[in-house]
Amino acid sequence: MQVDLDVEGPEVAGLPRFQQAIVQGRRLRQLAIGLGVLAAIGVLCGFFVGLFAPQSLWPALLFNQSAALLVLVAGFQSAWWVTQWRARAINPAVAEVGAQEVDTPTGWYERLLDKISQRWLITLTQIGAPTLWLGGWALLVVLCVEQAWNLSLPAAALGLSAAIGAALALLLAFGLLVLERHLAQESPAQWPEAAALAQMTRVTIISLVLGALCLLFGSETSVWPVRLAVLIGLLPGLVAVEWLLRAVLSLFSPRREQVEPALLARSFVADLLRWPPQPLLALQHELHNRFGIDLRQIWAFTFMRRAFLPVLAMVAMVGWSLTGLHEIPLQGRGIYERFGKPVEVFGPGLHAGLPWPLGRVLNVENGVVHELATSVGEASAPTQLSPAEGPAPLTANRLWDASHVNDKSQVIASGRADKQSFQIVNMDVRFVYRIGLTDQAALAATYNSADVPTLIRSTASRILVHDFASRTLDGLLGEDRVGLAQEIGRAVQADLQRLDSGVEILATVVEAIHPPAGAANAYHAVQASQIGVQALIARERGAAAEATNQAQLQASVARDQATASAREINANAQAADLKFSAEQKAYASAGQAFVLEQYLGQLSQGLANARLLVLDHRLGGSSHAPTIDLRTFTLPADPVAPPKTAQPGAAN
Repeated sequence: MQVDLDVEGPEVAGLPRFQQAIVQGRRLRQLAIGLGVLAAIGVLCGFFVGLFAPQSLWPALLFNQSAALLVLVAGFQSAWWVTQWRARAINPAVAEVGAQEVDTPTGWYERLLDKISQRWLITLTQIGAPTLWLGGWALLVVLCVEQAWNLSLPAAALGLSAAIGAALALLLAFGLLVLERHLAQESPAQWPEAAALAQMTRVTIISLVLGALCLLFGSETSVWPVRLAVLIGLLPGLVAVEWLLRAVLSLFSPRREQVEPALLARSFVADLLRWPPQPLLALQHELHNRFGIDLRQIWAFTFMRRAFLPVLAMVAMVGWSLTGLHEIPLQGRGIYERFGKPVEVFGPGLHAGLPWPLGRVLNVENGVVHELATSVGEASAPTQLSPAEGPAPLTANRLWDASHVNDKSQVIASGRADKQSFQIVNMDVRFVYRIGLTDQAALAATYNSADVPTLIRSTASRILVHDFASRTLDGLLGEDRVGLAQEIGRAVQADLQRLDSGVEILATVVEAIHPPAGAANAYHAVQASQIGVQALIARERGAAAEATNQAQLQASVARDQATASAREINANAQAADLKFSAEQKAYASAGQAFVLEQYLGQLSQGLANARLLVLDHRLGGSSHAPTIDLRTFTLPADPVAPPKTAQPGAAN
């Protein structure tokens, strides 16, 4: 019960908790300083190890152990504030009679600093130093837990350092266990806060023991020690969050300097760490102490407490009976086992049977189609959808010089001249399969094989090795893919039926067959050389054919020109002969007239473009010559002498 100095006054000196306040405060201060130094060392070691080995178990473990120690340090300091108040109450300080006058600040800067200091002092007085310290410790604990939170840490061997660390943690836990037993045996009259401090000590002890177990059982194959080392921080983290909430709520409760303060660092989470666990009893005590509600006086809760076990037993019996009802989805089937023996194959729907473990149902697929590649590479990133107008994804790259995840290397035959050898090709063969639709196939797939995909992959690998060992590269690249896939699918299906696996191969797809990515460039160079040689041969053959055709064309043109010239000369000769014969006959018949006619014809042809005036001397009779008027004629131009104009008159 809290003490009010204004009411009781000097009577508090007779109370045991006030008499032991100084001794308790000194003990709490020593424990807080020692544990604080250990927590600081742990935090520094955690930062130092995290710089060089961030994926190790040690940083997470050191941060969580330091957080647990800081929880205990915060609890001890909060209890120390209470003992200090009791020590001041039993030994009040004597007020100084002559109070010195305080110098009034003169400058504006000094007055500003004085106002700021007064405001901070008033705020600190209103909130209280215990509240601020508790909030600071809680934030520090949360930060330590946040630094240690990494659930993706890999498992690793720790070596001799793990044994040394586990021994130190168990030694410190044993010392804290002795302290916890001492605090638990303290009388509430002498030290009311001892029980709460004992509960917080259990938080640290549990964290240290769990950390020692993680160090002792840590190995390269065990992942649970690493996960447990990270999850240890949940316990001190929950306590720190609760303290933050209590610190915030304490701001709204009035503080009186003359009233005995209560321990602010109480924790409902820490109070649950008792055996046997009594969470309802702790909640009942909390409601009674905080709000004055006594649940023991309510008959409804009394009836519920009495009827809790029968009702719980009935609910458990009904729940156990309902485990015999099994719902089979539309795309599944269920094999019902009664006392471990398969009895029936259930189809989609609701079925009833014996409850677990007398009867159980094993789920089997019903018509679900799967695609399986013969080779599986490293885990790749999640598939991202590509836009229809954008570039193709990397998974669609089927070039020979690119390595694919599902490519599997196979050894094939090779022959060069009279020598036999082997070659290596990469292929991507995929199988589309499902569990058979019959009940016998479902039973066979469930009981005859532990891993259906692994069985199909191993069987397919054996078939591919046997089938491709007798094939060559040219035959594989030029063979019909559909026929090859059907042949492989039939062979794999035959082996699966021989093993009674219950698997049905629906389709076999040969996605790609090509040389390895490392030999792709060399293979491309060989192909390019062959293509270049063939192109060069074709180019030379074309040039030879062009030269032959050109020569034939020139010979044909020369022959045609010679034939045409000969025919033309022969025709001219025949025409001249015919003309000569005709003229000879005409002269024989006409005589001198033909000669004159020829003369005149030749003269007409020669003077066809000349300007002539022909005079016949027979015009006008023989006694009178013709008269010509030269005024209508123009003499031809003389390039040397200027033209002369004829005088008018007659000329003979």
